[in-house]
Amino acid sequence: MRLRALLVVLTVLAMVVAACDSGDDGSDTTPSEETPTTAAEAETTITGDEGETTTTDGESTEAPGAITIGAVVPLTGGFAGGGAQIERGYIYAVDAINEAGGVYVEEFDAEIPLALDVRDDASDPNQTTSIMDELAGQDIVAYLGGFATPVHAAGSATAERNGIPYLGVATSTQALHEQGYQYFFSPFPKSPDMAVTIFEMLDGLIPEGERPLRVGIFQEATDWGEELGPLFVQEAESHGYEVVYNETYAPGTTDFTDLILGAQATDVEALLSLPTPPDGFAIYQQMGELGWKPPFNLVIRAADVPTWNDLGEAGEGVVLSTPWHPALGLPGTEAVNERHIEEEGRPADPVVGSAYALIEILADAIERAGTLDHDAVRDAIAGTDGLETIIGPITFREDGTAAVPNPHMQRIGGAIELIWPAEPATADLVYPAP
Repeated sequence: MRLRALLVVLTVLAMVVAACDSGDDGSDTTPSEETPTTAAEAETTITGDEGETTTTDGESTEAPGAITIGAVVPLTGGFAGGGAQIERGYIYAVDAINEAGGVYVEEFDAEIPLALDVRDDASDPNQTTSIMDELAGQDIVAYLGGFATPVHAAGSATAERNGIPYLGVATSTQALHEQGYQYFFSPFPKSPDMAVTIFEMLDGLIPEGERPLRVGIFQEATDWGEELGPLFVQEAESHGYEVVYNETYAPGTTDFTDLILGAQATDVEALLSLPTPPDGFAIYQQMGELGWKPPFNLVIRAADVPTWNDLGEAGEGVVLSTPWHPALGLPGTEAVNERHIEEEGRPADPVVGSAYALIEILADAIERAGTLDHDAVRDAIAGTDGLETIIGPITFREDGTAAVPNPHMQRIGGAIELIWPAEPATADLVYPAP
């Protein structure tokens, strides 16, 4: 009996041991010894085919579906004509980069497409600020600005407060770069350069003895006007010209009769101005009605917009100053010009190229930064050195400006012709203006 009881106990123990050695599902398993994971190994990243960055401790960071850029542009209001050019430049550049695969970001080990979030500020600096503040909470990598100094003054200050990089063209006010801003970058000719090149062009294109030595200035009562007006006077005198008429007007003035008649009475031969598009239209329309136009006319900003041709003969022959023209033949120009002709029925407008370059600069900076962090991208933009763009090589100075070409164009027969520098010019200066 004792032997039988012992056999029963041994049998039961054998069954228990067998059960413990099997899994819950009845399948055989082979136990393995776990190796502890070090902290360094836990931080190692592994990137899959779908652009998802993972760590060995199970954490993951997915690449965003797109790199969003907030563009605040005047598509309505007084600056809309310039804003339309700015928007086209941004769109063309984003499309070109995305077609090439997007922007490589080392943080995610992935090429990511760009996405534009374009907002209309209606040419109102107050709306510029409010829209930018709204965009700041929507995970954008950077801001792109609009057209004309008033909106850029608001935009640059807002970007600085929000700590987000801001790139803008179509503003020439040097004073914006003397505020100590760290997040504002503008590869566009500034007032000191513009004042010099206009007289270099006159001296280079018009023989001595035929030059328009009697200069008149219609100075806008704005920060930019107050900055550029005295520089015009300074450079005129240093080049042997005489300023015989220099009057100020408020933006939004509707009757320029007194200004025009005063310039006519002092026998102005070269009229220099920097009006907004609405003011420029009013000035030259009223000059046409009064039957007077000086031999040489520089119209910065207002004459950039395509609707300038609506002035007809009154607007013919004016000279404009922007840093890009398709005839300069810089990298990327051909594709931009072909698309513009196909979509708009004319060669690319001058500010399109400048806007396009901002996307090139930003994409390059993101790739060099290797992240979408605002400060890292800002530092990469500031470190841009010799980047080849559609407007030429870009190297930023400490104040956020860059040395860029400052060619001059003239409206001849409804087209914008490059007249300076002389070598790639598409036409000779028509002087005196018709």
